Amino acid sequence: MRTTTVEEESASTGVAEGNRRWHALAGLVSAALTLGVGQLVAGIASPSAAPLVVVGDAVVDRVPAWLKDAAIRTFGSHDKTVLLTTIAVVVALLAALAGVLARRRLAAGVGVVGVLGVVGVVAAASRPDATTVSPLPSALGAAAGTYALVVLTRRLTRRRAQGPGEPSPGRGAAGGPPRRGVLLGGTAAAALATGGAGQALVTSRSAEQSRARVVLPAPADPAPALPPGTDPADAVASGLTTYATRTADFYRVDTALVVPDVQAEDWSLRVHGLVERELTIDFDTLLAKPLRERWITLTCVSNEVGGSYVGNARWLGYPLRDLLADVGVREGADMLFATSTDGFTLSAPLAEATDGRDAMLVVGMNGEPLPREHGFPVRMVIPGLYGYVSACKWVTDLEVTRFADKTAYWTDRGWAAKGPIKTASRIDVPKSFAKVRRGRVPVAGVAWAQHRGVSAVEVRVDEGEWAQARLLPSASSDTWCQWVYDWDADEPGSHSIQVRATDGTGTPQTAAVVAPIPDGASGYDSVTVSVE
Repeated sequence: MRTTTVEEESASTGVAEGNRRWHALAGLVSAALTLGVGQLVAGIASPSAAPLVVVGDAVVDRVPAWLKDAAIRTFGSHDKTVLLTTIAVVVALLAALAGVLARRRLAAGVGVVGVLGVVGVVAAASRPDATTVSPLPSALGAAAGTYALVVLTRRLTRRRAQGPGEPSPGRGAAGGPPRRGVLLGGTAAAALATGGAGQALVTSRSAEQSRARVVLPAPADPAPALPPGTDPADAVASGLTTYATRTADFYRVDTALVVPDVQAEDWSLRVHGLVERELTIDFDTLLAKPLRERWITLTCVSNEVGGSYVGNARWLGYPLRDLLADVGVREGADMLFATSTDGFTLSAPLAEATDGRDAMLVVGMNGEPLPREHGFPVRMVIPGLYGYVSACKWVTDLEVTRFADKTAYWTDRGWAAKGPIKTASRIDVPKSFAKVRRGRVPVAGVAWAQHRGVSAVEVRVDEGEWAQARLLPSASSDTWCQWVYDWDADEPGSHSIQVRATDGTGTPQTAAVVAPIPDGASGYDSVTVSVE
């Protein structure tokens, strides 16, 4: 009997390890083909039904509210990118496992791919905006990936039992290129080609092209000019937030993993429910109505004390009160139930939409059509309410109903039903841990209490007496205001600075420290600085 040498055992082990790596790679390129074909089918049938997107949306819809809030706090506007990247990594690991399992038991590897396909199909079918074609991208993608895995596995294992002296299964005749490398590379190229073609199809129908064709009419009721005294040059130069937020800098918080691609030509809004006359309105009809332009500050309920999820812009739109007067609201209704094109829902108090404040169906932001990420072609804005109950982007349906009869996306997840914005203030300069020179130091920031207005801002140092800051002028009670306080920093060392605001009703901002869930954060913003 022939004895196996140490060298032969080592070589055998190396070959086995090498084979596992090739099979793992086969699983990865099969998964890439799954996603590529899925993207192509989605580009043809339904862009929002791409496999990664539907699985990501399913995760977003099912994680608890505290985890979503933690993700927003940790990753900010990059939370969606982090989620999609995490899902892609998990899929890659499972795909590699499927390839390794298929090396010994093809059915086991195919089973893993099949489970991934089923997850995508179920996620697509359970979307609020699902249609009969929504599961197709995941189903056809999984079929293509399964076929690729079977073919690649059989080719990689075909010559495992070859006899001595036969050429290696990994190389062609006369020292040609590795056959398995060519095969895997070709599959990867097919994955890239199908995925790229799918993305090109989506881009060719992009809402950006539709947005570029939109010409906004002049407002029948223009926004007031900003009063003199906003944006003092010295304070802005030192870091004070400008009164108007640039569109590119405006915060974005929503549940859409991929920005909905809605063309203005295809958009319409249905208004129904507890109304006398149901109404459907298209984009051109909306633009032809007398539009109003107003400065309004929006705030996200996820904003922490001192946070950045707040911004002030000039919005152009049609008053919701006029729209609802057109349909005739029936007695007993107390809620507007808004639905986005991607199935997101929110519940806005009807009283705040009709009490005379500038609640609007918005078509413009800072003098231009709404950007896609901010709701193009149409969104809602209601001053004085956090965005999760007032600022439905990509809105396509308004139902007049009752809070007793329906609940919306975030209220189903434990957030408060009505969401009035709490009085808040923020220190912009100096930054925390800054070093400042002895002498007069400007302390400045913004404060807001939308629709109540801000009547006073006070600052204190090292928990001493509160001192009045100087309020800068603002366009209305629906926007934030800038404030400045001149601090005589005479004592060297570390100092803590706090700020609080009082709203237009005379009610001061609360000192109680509360997390954003369920109805917005509260407490005093503070910074620590060192005087040298």
